[in-house]
Amino acid sequence: MKKKTLGIIIVSVLGAAAIFCSAMFTHQYLDAKNSKAAFDDLTNLITEIDEPQKTTEAEKADLSAEELAAAEAALAHEKYDALFAQNNDFIGWIRIDGTNVNYPVMQTPNKPDFYLKRSFDKSYSDYGVPYIDEACMTGISNNLVIYGHHMNDGSMFTGLMKYRNKSFWEGHKTITFDTLTDRHQYEVIAVFKTVVYTDSSDSFKYYEFTDAENAAEFDAYVAKCKELSLYDTGVSAEYVDKLISLSTCEYSRNNGRLVVVAKRVD
Repeated sequence: MKKKTLGIIIVSVLGAAAIFCSAMFTHQYLDAKNSKAAFDDLTNLITEIDEPQKTTEAEKADLSAEELAAAEAALAHEKYDALFAQNNDFIGWIRIDGTNVNYPVMQTPNKPDFYLKRSFDKSYSDYGVPYIDEACMTGISNNLVIYGHHMNDGSMFTGLMKYRNKSFWEGHKTITFDTLTDRHQYEVIAVFKTVVYTDSSDSFKYYEFTDAENAAEFDAYVAKCKELSLYDTGVSAEYVDKLISLSTCEYSRNNGRLVVVAKRVD
């Protein structure tokens, strides 16, 4: 009798586990499907602009530097205005050719990590939306730290993992990151792996560097990125440059992160 009871318990536990796993798989499948559809819809909201023509028109108008900057800001806002109208946490758009990275970027200074597990419409999602560290200010901070998930289906910031190979970097040295006031190209200067949330000697708290008080502090950050880089890009940065540091999970170590650092070049 005891053996029969034990058998029933084991079968029940295994059955419950199977149901749980099936439910989790269904949830992940639907979340992935809904996430892709939602981001596709957002991409369709971007207003296509004949940028070369607009630039030529502005140059021919013989505008001052301030007027050119205002014209550029107007173009950037026109391009992404529909996205901002849907959610004013929207702060920019990031794209990397050769990867699936082609997403809106969010920021919530008063709610850190809000989009870690939120979709663009603020509903729950394991995929989240790439977002900028709350301490950063676009156009002002020396370094914009942008976080994105490493998903098994290759979406979000998983594409950053391709930069582990120098051959990929050689063909994809440029990252596009637009905001509501600027449209910019960034050149990769370093790609490195580190660990976070630990005081061990191999931990580099790159996420703490957003604003340099002086050139020495900026140079120290760049030097550390170059020291840890998986390969030499032959490109560096100076205090006058603006940086972005793209961060995603890296699973060779506990709390591992892969970071791609690039400087604005246009």
